[in-house]
Amino acid sequence: MSEKIVVSAAGLISALGHGVAANMQAIRNLRSGLRYPQHLRTIHSGEFVMGEVPYSNEEMATILNLSPKHHYSRTALLALLAMQELLFATDIDLLRSESLALINAGTVGGMCTVEDLYPDFVAPGTGDYVKYIDTLDCAESTEDIAGFFGLKPLMATISTACSSSANALLLGARMIKQGVVKRALCGGCDALSRFTLNGFNSLKNVAREACRPFDRDRIGLNLGEGAAYLLLETESSARERGATILATFSGYCNSNDAYHPTAPSPHGDGAYNTMQQAMNMAGLKPSDIGYINAHGTATINNDIAEGSAIKRLFGDAMPYFSSTKPFTGHTLAAAGAIEAIFSIASMQQGIVPPNLNFQTPMEELLLIPTTQLVENINIRHVLSNSFGFGGNNVSLAFSAS
Repeated sequence: MSEKIVVSAAGLISALGHGVAANMQAIRNLRSGLRYPQHLRTIHSGEFVMGEVPYSNEEMATILNLSPKHHYSRTALLALLAMQELLFATDIDLLRSESLALINAGTVGGMCTVEDLYPDFVAPGTGDYVKYIDTLDCAESTEDIAGFFGLKPLMATISTACSSSANALLLGARMIKQGVVKRALCGGCDALSRFTLNGFNSLKNVAREACRPFDRDRIGLNLGEGAAYLLLETESSARERGATILATFSGYCNSNDAYHPTAPSPHGDGAYNTMQQAMNMAGLKPSDIGYINAHGTATINNDIAEGSAIKRLFGDAMPYFSSTKPFTGHTLAAAGAIEAIFSIASMQQGIVPPNLNFQTPMEELLLIPTTQLVENINIRHVLSNSFGFGGNNVSLAFSAS
């Protein structure tokens, strides 16, 4: 039997604030981060609420002590702040001296910055645009993280839509188990952009008001932005260096519906199989799961498919479940890592985040998520779901150490 993989450090930034503690305090206070955007330049700024990080690019650069002439996109700035929190709790010299992987995830790279500079691109010589050309590549933020913190890891960048950073965690764990690296920094980052907003709006699945996951009257998602990273290593290596173990990464699964480019299998077959296989890897039964952080986008198709899978798999052993996207918005490539941290922190603190804005069950399922903050409970195992376009499904299981 292979050695356990554990999570020994984490860092994040979202619309709820900078840092794991700030985010969890906002959840405890039932404070949503959804608001009209202040930093995204769009004609829709007063039309759609979003999970925008409450810092300007200049404010984030100041926190990072960057020169005003830096070349980082907003996406990279978010990634650097999240990784900075993680590394504050880690011996960075250790990471620099041993085999390490950096598995980062993204969907649109530095599009947020490049689209602001479009006039300079079409009229060369009128602005300082050259240093931002390469930021359009999703892998640019991966290289930015490594360079900024002086790391020389084995690097990979994953883009599987909304399951991207969940897949980053999965790949990092597999690399450690196969002896490719000793430790892995895994997560993802995405910033709001006009490209993303207009694209999702063209699909007519963006809500103007705060989203309502699993509600009969849900009309779409709220976009968000953020970044999150987790440090994975074997249990023995973490204990050897006296690290605090946040959770055991006990199981995971990736599957694909092969059903439709954007819609999930209507009966949730992919979601069902993915959750089941993740629990099988962890050696868990449905009754062992204390909380599911659902993908829960508040779109018509996702919530029916995921809800059907949850009801089919758990039946009478239904655990607490909720979507935290009404707090942060849908952070796309960062969602899997952000929600993995929420799941782990919920297990550590003995709480269940509520599914905000829920009022009426879906007529097809009569499934009711957790609608109030639950406190002082003993949770030993959690699932975190991330389901992306193209039917790319990931379920992650975490257990108390």
